[in-house]
Amino acid sequence: MSADPRFDIAGRRVVVTGGGRGLGRALAKGFAAAGAMVVVAGRGQADIEKVAGEISAAGGRALPVCFDARREEDCQLVVERTEQVFGPIDAMIVNHGITYHAAPESFPAAEFRAVVETNLTSCFLCAQAAGRAMIAAGRKGAIVLISSNASVATFDGLLAYSASKAGLDHLGRQLAAEWGPKNVRVNMIGPGYMNSHMRGTEGEYEDAQFLETLMSKIPLRRRGDPQELVGPAIFLASDASSYLTGAYLPVDGGYTLP
Repeated sequence: MSADPRFDIAGRRVVVTGGGRGLGRALAKGFAAAGAMVVVAGRGQADIEKVAGEISAAGGRALPVCFDARREEDCQLVVERTEQVFGPIDAMIVNHGITYHAAPESFPAAEFRAVVETNLTSCFLCAQAAGRAMIAAGRKGAIVLISSNASVATFDGLLAYSASKAGLDHLGRQLAAEWGPKNVRVNMIGPGYMNSHMRGTEGEYEDAQFLETLMSKIPLRRRGDPQELVGPAIFLASDASSYLTGAYLPVDGGYTLP
């Protein structure tokens, strides 16, 4: 029996932000392995070039684009470079983000603003640039916002991160409602604790007590592998999810089960 063609993304033009490391690297390489033409976008030139090189060496097609998602003109540049090299954009995976740990009563206002700017405002700018291009071209498109299970659960010290990710979820729902009539779908994925993590959080994974407590809260009793995010993302970017928009998909081993 042949595979369901609705899952086929071969030849699709896909942008992955934060594509130079961690979850973004896994997503970029996963989409490329499935046959998509991938724009590896991020702030670290060396990182994105390395990932694009790995994709090319494996026989895929990739374009590294260095940009700062906090700058509206940079987000537009990513879309323009995609169109110039590969053609009209089919999907954007908005994956970048930062965090900062502090108790609420001592959380620095500047750090709160920085987290919200990166995790919410800049994600809107990326989605806006992609959606604008999809609508202008009169093509169906898919935008996947990589959120977090911190958007629906509370974690000590993650005030700004959790608030920004909750905002990202509702941003996705709002865009889904307004862009649905224009054939642009927007969905969210909420990763849980993964084997790949953001800069600045490495220390907590070396704490035996932390890990023991963490495992007791995850029904699957393990952290996720970044590769386990690829399938859900491809599903949401493909025609297999053509009647799905505004949805939040938890990929967290059951951590946020009621």
